[in-house]
Amino acid sequence: MTASEEPASFRLAYVPGVMPDKWVRVWHERLPGVPLSLTQVAAAEAGGVLLDGRADAGLVRLPVDRTVLSAIPLYTETTVVVVPKDHLVTAADEVSVADLADEIVLHPLDDVLGWERLPGRPAFERPATTADAVELVAAGIGVLVVPLSLARLHHRKDLTHRPLTDAPTSSVALSWPQEATTDLVEDFIGIVRGRTVNSTRGRRPGPAQEDAERTGAGGAGRKPTAGRQQAGARSGGRTGGGKPAGRHPRRGSGGTAKGGGRRGGRRS
Repeated sequence: MTASEEPASFRLAYVPGVMPDKWVRVWHERLPGVPLSLTQVAAAEAGGVLLDGRADAGLVRLPVDRTVLSAIPLYTETTVVVVPKDHLVTAADEVSVADLADEIVLHPLDDVLGWERLPGRPAFERPATTADAVELVAAGIGVLVVPLSLARLHHRKDLTHRPLTDAPTSSVALSWPQEATTDLVEDFIGIVRGRTVNSTRGRRPGPAQEDAERTGAGGAGRKPTAGRQQAGARSGGRTGGGKPAGRHPRRGSGGTAKGGGRRGGRRS
């Protein structure tokens, strides 16, 4: 896609629990003329939203279909168990899956942890959403295991959480369609990866920028060649005008004649 074909705005999808605010703020600072629109989507729907063109990129939960989507992993979340504040597990700083053996562990239909085998005892039925499961925890029906960000998203004053040490985890990634890696996508990749505004990574530099990088911006700041360095060493550190660089010539270094007299009555 050429620059003239770029969309008027950048559309970013994100899944519940992800907080894109810091990256959006940097976007507005660097590209004030390109609006960024945000759309929250369910974790299970994020891949489809990207592939059907409803978003240019997304902050999604792994895994994604790598045959059609590119993805840059960003971070892996701590997994926690959400319980009432007076629950027995609150006496510990962290708990294990074995500690939940006698608990009813709720398993919402939008679960993002991908359990091979859910710990504890199953509930009579699966809640439709994580929000519904949190309400059941508050009602004393069971406990819930989720990534930390989801526990914070659905925080209630009567609930708390503890890290679950040996549970599956969920990783968040920046993803976009492989066939739609536009300049604006490259710009957002640079922001997410913490590149500075002057970084040459991300977008490909134009011809003028490439020439400037090859020539050192017109010669400014170029290092002397090896031949010039050797010549400077032989001249005893003389400046371009032929005078000593900030010091008097040493005796015997060519600055004075033998016997201490000046050669020809003047400096060389």
